[in-house]
Amino acid sequence: MTEARAGTPWRSVGNSAIAQVVVTGLSGLVGMMTARLIIEQFGVAQYAQYGLLSSLPALIPFADLGMAAVVVNVLASSDRASTDPVVRRTLTSAFRVLVCSGLTIAAIGVLLGVLGWWPVLLGPGLLDGGAVTATVCAVILGLALPCGVGARILVGLGRNPLQTALSGLAAPLVMVGVLIVLAVGNGSGSSLAIASYAAVAIVAVVRLVAAARLVRPQVGAALRDVPRLRAVPGVRVFDVAWPMLVQMISLPIAMQTGRILLSHQGTSVDLAQYNLAAQLFGVVLAAVSSAGLTLWPHFARARNQSVKASPFRASLVFVAAGAVLSLLLAVLLPVLVPLVTDGKLGLTLSLVAAFVAFTIVQAAKYPIGMYMTDTAGLRAQVLPIVLMVPLNLALTWWSIPYLGAAGPVWATAASVVVCQVVPTTLWVRRRLRQQG
Repeated sequence: MTEARAGTPWRSVGNSAIAQVVVTGLSGLVGMMTARLIIEQFGVAQYAQYGLLSSLPALIPFADLGMAAVVVNVLASSDRASTDPVVRRTLTSAFRVLVCSGLTIAAIGVLLGVLGWWPVLLGPGLLDGGAVTATVCAVILGLALPCGVGARILVGLGRNPLQTALSGLAAPLVMVGVLIVLAVGNGSGSSLAIASYAAVAIVAVVRLVAAARLVRPQVGAALRDVPRLRAVPGVRVFDVAWPMLVQMISLPIAMQTGRILLSHQGTSVDLAQYNLAAQLFGVVLAAVSSAGLTLWPHFARARNQSVKASPFRASLVFVAAGAVLSLLLAVLLPVLVPLVTDGKLGLTLSLVAAFVAFTIVQAAKYPIGMYMTDTAGLRAQVLPIVLMVPLNLALTWWSIPYLGAAGPVWATAASVVVCQVVPTTLWVRRRLRQQG
């Protein structure tokens, strides 16, 4: 059986971008309502803690140990994913790795809670009761981790618009969770972040069910094979997974530590401003990311068929789209921000400009990065990304006293240009010349 896939990469990119804009637009509206509800009912400090705890998964995307690259590449390269034995064994291996990784995360979360180390790790932005909440969030994250295979199956099959649409369930579920906390809680709001983690877990389960239907019976068979270690050996996965894993460890440290550094070195207002700007510009960044992810299976199939495919045209289109969308959002901020914060919080010009620049840089990077998803490409990205960690941390730490909430964003944008956009562009140009 040959799975139905998107006809052309640009059509798939367009569909993904449109789906993401619609989903993130609607999710953004719900998210703004949720943010206002939290600020009004629980205060700016609780909103800052909510953002701090909700961002923790972004700090450990390496939790899947590089299995995303393995699953996407295998699914994208297979013309009969529903019956391909390599697909089944790959899914079995991925589930085995993710079960172990998820249980480890849950155990570490409990250990940090028992030892009382969450406040040390997260800084003064963590309020009373926040340590217990962080522990519960870590447990939910760990238990739900294996379900993340579903999203990667959908991407590999070229069904990124579907997985994007399903992600739209998260924002309404978060708001429902916040309303439940408001209705039955003690008024402190310390458990608000649990709603975010529960919503993400539910969406992961839904995606896995949807993916299982598209490649039936592979997912069910792979899950049954997970405990059969001797009877059903896995496949070799770490040749692709290890460079992906190094990137997934390094990138969050380099790019997602802004909140934690602000919690340690800035003020609660800085942290709240960063949270709000990240939430608003997250709509555009998510659209760029979703559209870029659609190119991954396109380049994987091109490699499998020995077809030359350059990412540079796509990169120019992405830059133009990212610039237009981010500038449009910047123009709308004077209206949106008061609606979200009820006038209790504002965004500085430097912070807005930083997020516009960061969005454009990310847009330039995505198509090139999706081209470099084979073993050689992933390995070529390792050293520059590892070097980006100390560069970005140093720039962020230095800039916060001068630029406040904007410091981490400017630092990250500069680091991405130096350590990702420039070296990956040079690598891709060299490979395209070698291909003739």
